[in-house]
Amino acid sequence: MRSLNRLKWLHAFEATARHGSFTGAAQELGVTPAAVGQLVRALEDWVGHPLLHRARSGKERLTLVSEAQEALQDITQGLDKLESGLNKLRGRRARSVVVVTASQVLMMNWLMERLNRFSEAHEAIDLRLNVTEKLMDVSHGEADVGIRCGQGDWPGVDKTWLMDEEAVLVCSPRLVPPEKTACSVWLSQQKLIHDDTPHPGANFPGWDEVLSTLNAPAAKESGLHINSTSAVILAALSGRGVAIVRHALVKALISTEQLTQLHPDHRWPLTWSYYLVTPQHAVMRPEVRIFHDWLITDIATESGAA
Repeated sequence: MRSLNRLKWLHAFEATARHGSFTGAAQELGVTPAAVGQLVRALEDWVGHPLLHRARSGKERLTLVSEAQEALQDITQGLDKLESGLNKLRGRRARSVVVVTASQVLMMNWLMERLNRFSEAHEAIDLRLNVTEKLMDVSHGEADVGIRCGQGDWPGVDKTWLMDEEAVLVCSPRLVPPEKTACSVWLSQQKLIHDDTPHPGANFPGWDEVLSTLNAPAAKESGLHINSTSAVILAALSGRGVAIVRHALVKALISTEQLTQLHPDHRWPLTWSYYLVTPQHAVMRPEVRIFHDWLITDIATESGAA
C-alpha cells in the first residue's frame, strides 16, 4: 500500500537536496522552511538515520550523506516520471489555467472588462474566477493571483501596488438636470444613498463630510442605507438617489453615461489602494507571470492615457 505522506517527504527531501537549504526548498514548494524541515525529519525517522549533514554556516548548510547520494537520483527520476504521467493525463487538450480571485463588486465593475481583454490577447490561457471576500484563497494557494483594495497589510501574501483610489459622487443622469451637476443646494435636496459596507482604515467620507466640503446645506432626510457596495451602485443606476462610491468601480459607468459624476472637480482621496496579491512563497508559473505582468501594464497604460 502506497503512502501519500511518503511522497510529501520525498518531494521535500529532493527539493532540499537541490537547494542545499530548507529555505530554498520552501520557496519552491510554497510552504515555510519549518514545514520542509519537519517533512525531511519525518523521512529520516522512517529510514532510521540522518540523510543530511547540517552545517552551522556556509552557502550550502545542508549536504547529503553518502548513503543518500545514489538514492537521490532514483527519487528525482521517480518524481520526474510522476510529472510526466500527470502531463499525459492532461493530454493534448491541456490548457494553461490561471485562477483569479477578487471581491464581487471589484469583479463586476472593474476587473471583468480587463479579463476579457486578456483572454482576447492570450487565447491559450484559460482564466478561472473565484469570487470571494477572503484573502485565504491566495495565501493558501487556492488561487494564483488576487486583486484587492485596502491598506495592503494582508498577511501571508506578496503584493504589487496597482493604483490609488478616491471617492466620487454619482447618480443616474435621469435624476439630475445638466446645469445642476455642480449645484450644492440641489445635492442637499436629493435622497442620499449611504454605503454602510465597512471600509476599515480607508478614510471613506460620509455625507456630513461631503456636504460640508461642498458648503451645501444639511440633508433634509436620513436617506437610504445599504450594506453592500454593489447594491449602492445599482441603487444609483436605478435613480434611487445620489451615492458616494469608489471611483474605479464606476469609472466605466461614468464614461458610458450610465452614471453622472457630480461635482467632478472635487475628490476625496482614500487611504486604500489596489494591489495584485500572490502567495508569499510560491514561484509563479509562466502563465501566471504573463497575467501578472499584463495586468500591471494594462493599468499603467490606462492611467497614462487618462
